[in-house]
Amino acid sequence: MTIKNQQKSWRETVSALVHPRVVTMLFFGISAGLPLLLIFSSLSLWLREAGVERAAVTYFSWAALGYSFKFVWAPLVDKLPLPGLTRWLGRRRAWLLLSQIMIIVAISTMALIDPADDALIAMAWAAVLLGFSSATQDVALDAYRIESAGIELQALMSSSYIAGYRIGMLIAGAGALFLASYLGSTQDGYNYQAWKLAYLVMASMMLVGVMTTLTIKEPDTLVEENLVHGRQDYLGFLALFTLSVIGFVASFYYSSPYTQIVKTSLAESVSSAHLAGFIVELLRLIMALAVAGVIARLVVISGIVQQQMVKQTYIAPVQDFFQRYGWSLAWLLLALVGLYRISDIVLGVISNVFYQDLGFTKPEIASVVKSFGLLMTIVGGFLGGILAVRFGVLRILFLGALLSAVTNLLFMMLAQAGHDMVMLYIVISADNLSAGLASAAFIAFLSSLTNISFTAVQYAIFSSLMTLLPKLLGGYSGSMVEVLGYQQFFLLTAIMGIPVLLLIAWASKNFQTNNALIK
Repeated sequence: MTIKNQQKSWRETVSALVHPRVVTMLFFGISAGLPLLLIFSSLSLWLREAGVERAAVTYFSWAALGYSFKFVWAPLVDKLPLPGLTRWLGRRRAWLLLSQIMIIVAISTMALIDPADDALIAMAWAAVLLGFSSATQDVALDAYRIESAGIELQALMSSSYIAGYRIGMLIAGAGALFLASYLGSTQDGYNYQAWKLAYLVMASMMLVGVMTTLTIKEPDTLVEENLVHGRQDYLGFLALFTLSVIGFVASFYYSSPYTQIVKTSLAESVSSAHLAGFIVELLRLIMALAVAGVIARLVVISGIVQQQMVKQTYIAPVQDFFQRYGWSLAWLLLALVGLYRISDIVLGVISNVFYQDLGFTKPEIASVVKSFGLLMTIVGGFLGGILAVRFGVLRILFLGALLSAVTNLLFMMLAQAGHDMVMLYIVISADNLSAGLASAAFIAFLSSLTNISFTAVQYAIFSSLMTLLPKLLGGYSGSMVEVLGYQQFFLLTAIMGIPVLLLIAWASKNFQTNNALIK
């Protein structure tokens, strides 16, 4: 797919905002945005009120790593039919409904766990289930969005999706905070029942996504005959995925007793407990991935799943990408995708704790950061979509990256100002406006890189890569703040945006050199 730099009149651009596909993405955006803050900021405040240490709170952001590894099971979503559901709803809607039900179950399970009763492990597993389910919904949603309309609508559909996404985040962020506060839970007086009810209400809000899934039509897409397999092939593929996941989890579980010993020993060598922790956890991740890979290889050798099916599922989408863009340009694009959101994601993990440390109350955070921030993000999202249609995606991509890095410096000023509501409004206005603009352009950019034959898998790879490194670093944001302090941390996140600007400029030059149509 390519994005053509066609100039359209402002009237044509604005009128496209009421297209049925654009409106549909608004409701799907709500469904996609709801789970995120229930893993990140809202959960962070809940855990802090329950007496959990700051460093442990930010580690919970790793529960959302399912978003970064969703490309592993995206082929299942792309190819595996669900008994009964697929025949009833179609390939995309069946997976949407299943994932939305799983999200409801996960949020409800979290509501039934009190982290103050030393139940952090149970809460972590529930959060992981929520991350996995939400990431699965994202895979199906992204495929539906790309397949349901032509490239000329993708930027505006992205803007509508971002608007809905932020509304969902408002519900899960400000809504959960208002409810918990109204029902009697404060930083000085923790009340589990208040948070329990708040999360159960959030679970019920997922019905927005369920109702949308049941009312829309399945996209009209052509499936190549050589990609269609029998039931036994699909079951074998499911077995490969299940066994690999078991190996991945088992590797983490059985290495846990030795982790602290290795960290302590390594900390003495590198003179930094935080660096030692990062190295050890990274090695554990690499080892777990290696174990999963070995198991997958053994399953293929055993004949449980066809090697040709694995090749078509995992290797063909990657080969297609490198063949279309060439080796050097493909790696450049992947580097851009992997680093584009590093500044805002790393900062975002610790942001709510930062506001709380400055003395802002939950109602203040909810009204300014969540409610007012939502408005600015929606404005930025639609502005980004309209500008991308008018002036080209890469130009707005560069503008969004520049604004995102610069606005991170405003957080340094807020750290100096302390509990200053005017300054908070200024920071939130700039940060959310730039984030919305950048996100709309970036989603349209990612959509343009996919081949319709491998929609779910290729987009899942791009969006997983987009969040992998930022979320790994984000898990240590609490530790970085404790070592550097807030002002130096915010400066560091702004500096992280500089390589992104260079990559966009380089990519733009290469596209022009290769006569590509993304401009």
